[in-house]
Amino acid sequence: MTRIYAIIAAVVAVVALGVIWFVSRPVGGDDRFAQCRSSQIAGGTAQIGGPFTLVNSKGETVTDKDVITGPSLVYFGYTFCPDVCPLDNARNAEAIDILESRGQMVTPIFISIDPERDTPEVVGDFAHNLHERMIGLTGSPEQVKAASQAYKTYYKRQEEGDDDYYLIDHSTFSYLVLPPYGFVEFFRRDTSPEAMADTIGCFLDKM
Repeated sequence: MTRIYAIIAAVVAVVALGVIWFVSRPVGGDDRFAQCRSSQIAGGTAQIGGPFTLVNSKGETVTDKDVITGPSLVYFGYTFCPDVCPLDNARNAEAIDILESRGQMVTPIFISIDPERDTPEVVGDFAHNLHERMIGLTGSPEQVKAASQAYKTYYKRQEEGDDDYYLIDHSTFSYLVLPPYGFVEFFRRDTSPEAMADTIGCFLDKM
């Protein structure tokens, strides 16, 4: 009987190890980016990113496959944001320019979480003013919510204040997405443009 218990325990241990390996493996089973990653979550412990359907600055309905056609830096925010969003996206734009000076092209993407005020034209102007290659996206509340959920972002409208000048609490991560690997890394808002460019460059070199 003791031997049976030992065998069962061994089998359970093997299964547990298999489960741990499965949930912690790099996305797509490819560990080529291991030395570039600075965040454990980007190593595959959480499924971030995925399909979305939104509206571009021309009013056209687009999907993630239409927009993310190459290395991309994705940010969720809103154009009425008083300081955080402009600063974060200006930082992203600077990192993009540093990479371009090194011969590496990355597309900055801004996805609005405020479809009520951020029309295609508004979000397009906001994106273009920050970087000539930045893509601005908006959509219906349902489309925006689905995109946000795919990237595990958070946003919530503040209840107090004027109906026309409300603020939105939201997460501030920037997401590096590399077709065909998908999401590979995120950046916090305290990351400098130079550090961001160096990390993104490492990923691009490993593609």
